[in-house]
Amino acid sequence: MATAVPTPASDAASAARAAPAATAPTPAASAAGLSLQVNGQLLALDPAAVDPSMPLLWVLRDVLNLTGTKFGCGVGACGACTVLVAGQARRACVTPLDAALGRPVQTIEGLGEANAPHPLQQAWIEHQVPQCGWCQSGLLMAAAAALAAPKPPTDAELEAAIGNLCRCGSIVRVRAAIQAAAARLPRRAPRSLA
Repeated sequence: MATAVPTPASDAASAARAAPAATAPTPAASAAGLSLQVNGQLLALDPAAVDPSMPLLWVLRDVLNLTGTKFGCGVGACGACTVLVAGQARRACVTPLDAALGRPVQTIEGLGEANAPHPLQQAWIEHQVPQCGWCQSGLLMAAAAALAAPKPPTDAELEAAIGNLCRCGSIVRVRAAIQAAAARLPRRAPRSLA
């Protein structure tokens, strides 16, 4: 059983007023259980329903009922289960819950909205990317991580960054859609490593 504590990531004023635990949950278990920040909301996890070693995929799908993230292979090879953990693409089927505690998690449900799709989602529609659709949420999340870089990725950089399998063979349309979305996204200045 999960209980949502509203902390919209896009509402900076609310986030500034929120207690530190609302924006950066700690991985420590308490009498109340564990908390996980998913798609901008801090969710309390019932300790009877989850174990810190449980794969993040099953926490998302079975405990939180966020079923957009798909099970594909169960060994991290296909990428159907890709989500973002602290902005980095992670295979949720092999990522234990405790590796995500205290870090923001973004699933396909948090990528865009019906009335305001993410540029990747819009490009996916325009380029008619999906066929069977099973790999699409993982591909979109891996692409979102790749496009967070300061400059648009090349095809070679996309191959290296994504590595998801599409058994239907729509990868040519995937690349075209990612490049179209990259052209629409504002570029960020490179981060200083100092």
